[in-house]
Amino acid sequence: MNILLVNPKYPETFWSFKHVLRFISKKAAFPPLGLLTVAALLPGGWHKRVLDLNVEPLTPKTMAWADLVFVGAMLVQKDSAQEVIFQAKAAGKRVVGGGPAFTAAPELFIGVDHFVLNEAEVTLPLFVRDFLAGTPQPRYSSDEKPDIAKTPAPLWSLIRMKNYATMSVQFSRGCPFNCEFCDIIVMNGRVPRTKSPAQLLGELEGLRKAGWRGSVFIVDDNFIGNKDKVKALLRELIAWQKARRYPFTFFTEASLNLAQDEELMRLMSAANFHKVFLGIETPSLDSLKECSKLQNTTLDLAKAVNAIQSNGMQVMAGFIVGFDSDTERIFETQMQFIQRIGVVTAMVGMLAALPGTRLWHRLQAEDRLLGETSGENTDGSLNFIPKMGVDTLVKGYKDLVNSLYAPKEYYARVNTFLKHYRPTAFSRVTWNETVALFRSFWTIGLRSHARLLYWKLILKTLFTKFKAFPTAVEMAICGLHFEKCARRMREE
Repeated sequence: MNILLVNPKYPETFWSFKHVLRFISKKAAFPPLGLLTVAALLPGGWHKRVLDLNVEPLTPKTMAWADLVFVGAMLVQKDSAQEVIFQAKAAGKRVVGGGPAFTAAPELFIGVDHFVLNEAEVTLPLFVRDFLAGTPQPRYSSDEKPDIAKTPAPLWSLIRMKNYATMSVQFSRGCPFNCEFCDIIVMNGRVPRTKSPAQLLGELEGLRKAGWRGSVFIVDDNFIGNKDKVKALLRELIAWQKARRYPFTFFTEASLNLAQDEELMRLMSAANFHKVFLGIETPSLDSLKECSKLQNTTLDLAKAVNAIQSNGMQVMAGFIVGFDSDTERIFETQMQFIQRIGVVTAMVGMLAALPGTRLWHRLQAEDRLLGETSGENTDGSLNFIPKMGVDTLVKGYKDLVNSLYAPKEYYARVNTFLKHYRPTAFSRVTWNETVALFRSFWTIGLRSHARLLYWKLILKTLFTKFKAFPTAVEMAICGLHFEKCARRMREE
């Protein structure tokens, strides 16, 4: 049995890092971790191929090889996923659809023969059993939350690691909080489930033995959802990293209450975490209460960011405009707040109603839904009627993003960040990073309208904060990407 597992294409977004990848000679930012894990769950005797359309195209020859075509996608990939399904059906292939997009909105997809929804550890074996018996059903779903300590390691041999900027692993699923707009708790629940430290270290050892060095993304919904288990992992990870001379630097997603736990921050720093993405959302207390982001209402947001960055971890953060409590002043308020706290990678999006969330159900009851979401909250699209009005929100949002990623404002945030940043991560400078530095000299330092700001940053960091120099270069390159994305959104 020949199984083709397809990862559809991502559109150009802030998170695609399309304009960064060419600096480091990579084709995609992240590997398709979900499909690599699904491949490991399939019978060992089946022949498997993972095709990532962000790396290479789907050819007729590859399609002809397949007996079954598995398509896994997030909502933002839905257009590309549908194209793959049409191609497979035109070639006479049977299609299996799974992953977040199919689970959230299976009705959006035409031509899928078998929906294998929710968590694959539960539903995929049911499909395989019926398929081998000759009685596969059109739909498999389950509310059961599996023990991921039994999840097999991803099949890294199915991809070429050199195509990617970072590798990905998962330690936990689920988040203990209950934010109204978030679909994580809908899909993965509010009780974090974890792998054992030995299990995750085994996966990391597999990556190391396969030759990977450098960045690893721990893709958890909230890495610190179960602090006791995370601390137990980190203590073993610190020893593992030290014994192997720190082959990896890590980044992950967490909640802002990380800043309230000094021990946890120290452990993450010692384990070589150098970045963390946080959902700050808004400085508006009313809006935080409205969306049930109560964990952020008890913190001084600026002090929390400073605490994390002083522990050697760069804070990346998500921000939202468009809450019912927001007024037209929110755009200026967000801009001033983000500049003041120095979050360089500030992903500002308009509120989106994702299928199945509490927000979706509330807006549906209020007859305020406009249709499906694009799955990308930074593309300027809107799928509900905001209280401030559609035109006001869209215009205010686009103006905010363009101001935020204008070179003067962007480099001002970089400098604010560097004042509080205390780099501690151990990393080796790779050949690709060296090439990226010299490419930045030409592309940004000579050809960009931000060249004076670039050289001022490079020289100041080189002579006054040398340990942060690689981070400063990376931020300059990312700034070029963010500016281009903002410009594209403005023109649409």
